[in-house]
Amino acid sequence: MAGVDSTAILAAIQSLLRLVRDVARCSGTGFSGDFKKDCTDLSRRVALLSHLLEEIRDFKGDLRLLDESASSSSSSSCLSDLTVALQAAKKLLVIAGNFDQKISPEGLAKKIAFQFQCVTWKLEKALANLPYDDFEISEEVQEQVDLVRGQLRRARERYGKPLNSSILSQALLQAPDKEQVENTGNINHQEPETKVESASKENLSKGYNQNEMIYQSNDSKISSASSPLDICKNIDENKKLDAPAIPDDFLCPISLELMRDPVIVSTGQTYERSYIQRWIDCGNTTCPKTQQKLQNTTLTPNYVLRSLITQWCINHNIEQPTLLTNRKLKRTDGSFRDVTEDIEAIEVIVRNLSSHSIEERRAALSEIRSLSKRSTDNRILLAEAGAIPILVSFLNSEDTLIQENAVTSILNLSIYENNKALIMLANVVPSIVQLLRVGTMETRENSAATLFSLSLANENKIIIGASGAIPALVNLLENGSNRGKKDAATALFNLCIYQGNKGRAVRAGIITVLLKMLRDSDSRSNSGSGGCMVDEALTILSVLASHQEAKVGIVKAGTIPLLIDLMRTGVSRNKENATSILLSLCKRDSENLECISRLGAVIPLMELVKNGSERAKRKAESLLGHLQRNQQGM
Repeated sequence: MAGVDSTAILAAIQSLLRLVRDVARCSGTGFSGDFKKDCTDLSRRVALLSHLLEEIRDFKGDLRLLDESASSSSSSSCLSDLTVALQAAKKLLVIAGNFDQKISPEGLAKKIAFQFQCVTWKLEKALANLPYDDFEISEEVQEQVDLVRGQLRRARERYGKPLNSSILSQALLQAPDKEQVENTGNINHQEPETKVESASKENLSKGYNQNEMIYQSNDSKISSASSPLDICKNIDENKKLDAPAIPDDFLCPISLELMRDPVIVSTGQTYERSYIQRWIDCGNTTCPKTQQKLQNTTLTPNYVLRSLITQWCINHNIEQPTLLTNRKLKRTDGSFRDVTEDIEAIEVIVRNLSSHSIEERRAALSEIRSLSKRSTDNRILLAEAGAIPILVSFLNSEDTLIQENAVTSILNLSIYENNKALIMLANVVPSIVQLLRVGTMETRENSAATLFSLSLANENKIIIGASGAIPALVNLLENGSNRGKKDAATALFNLCIYQGNKGRAVRAGIITVLLKMLRDSDSRSNSGSGGCMVDEALTILSVLASHQEAKVGIVKAGTIPLLIDLMRTGVSRNKENATSILLSLCKRDSENLECISRLGAVIPLMELVKNGSERAKRKAESLLGHLQRNQQGM
């Protein structure tokens, strides 16, 4: 930031923090009207940026030198863009917070909805351009910002199809007219709610008087005389041009079409199930893409890729490959399969869930557990038949067999991405958490696995974390069966990606449990029943280590020598995670840097730089750099 002193820069950052807090306070006053959810979501996402700005504020380097290392967009311009975006968000919340379409001019609601798309685009863009490495932003905060950016991107695209930046920039200038809102304030109604409506209109009018335009983009200089009709015309033209290209990894190598049910063959390649099955049924014994011989004909569902494809379809407003239409399911080749008989059979089974006979209910539940395990089509049809709310109600049954089959059925149904939202809407989390605490061991295991599956949707991480699930998962991690420990570890890792859940995990005692796993001599030798858990323990610690409470707990427990030993002797992945943990512990901490130097960490770090994996090399190089700077400063 050439020519600008550090005091001015810090003042700008403090101003940004005040903006974030102002936006957060907006939600505290409560929103109402047609844009209540939009306002609540936007204010919540902006409030999550406070951790990022606090780390920038507390950055100990020379702020004036940041521009020298910045790329094409300087640190100062990035902060300026973020300021503009936050000011726009604040103004939009003032305008839309109490908007009522019934007492507003026709078309005004559409303009405000489009402004939400513009503001979320500007925020997402500003966050994408920040030089996180220059500010030495911690990994956990970067993960939180990535979460917010993803939420902003999905929110913007839900307002309409993706548009190019020039169109969005132009639209930012077309805030609803001041005159329209003032006229709205003069409308009189005779309903009993007149006083409330008048107050809302007065607030709305004040918002527009103060903020005639939402904001002017830095990217374009458009005449204020530009016609809204011209802009709408440009938008329509750009929508036609902006049809998204399908990522190559989402296309079946055989059909070159978007995959519906991706499966993995023995060579590691992924294909659409129907096409690779047809290839195998024709007597072929090689992989179509690599021409390698197939060791077996097992087709393993690629759940991760399926989830990514579904999310991509949602984000781009594209009809998803698996949709039920007029009792027909769409295949990847564009044809439809008539599932009338399947639907009728499933509807009978779902009706039997409400039977007066306990035996019929048990039989129906057992059948649903089996059906939901078999195929994606069954998961779609069961959800369409209304099975999910009934299954959730069964979680509170006093019959342990019913509980076990219900939670396992929900786990199976949650594998299909679209069912996750339906399951969450049925308020499943409190019942799952209760089973996690007091259920049979198999029920607890499947409850943990269900929480993991549901938490793959980022917004669910917050809900599950706040539900009390984390202490119950930590207990299962410590006291469960081998499978239960693995299920708990997987769920805890995924939940702790979200910043707000890390403190909950630490306060639930997870550090003590993880360190006990690392110190177990059987697990450290990677043999015996405990050996498989060292990977999980290190992976979770690598996510938690940048959290201050976790950092203090790890250091107090005297874990640094053990981590250095794992960095020397562990398998490749353990070396990566041990190095990552040490890097988090030693950032901005001269005492810990001196400690690892005394304990001989330099030699294994140099070895990793030479022969480690790419991730291990990056972490080792960064830690060696911190050691060198610390020695120079002594």
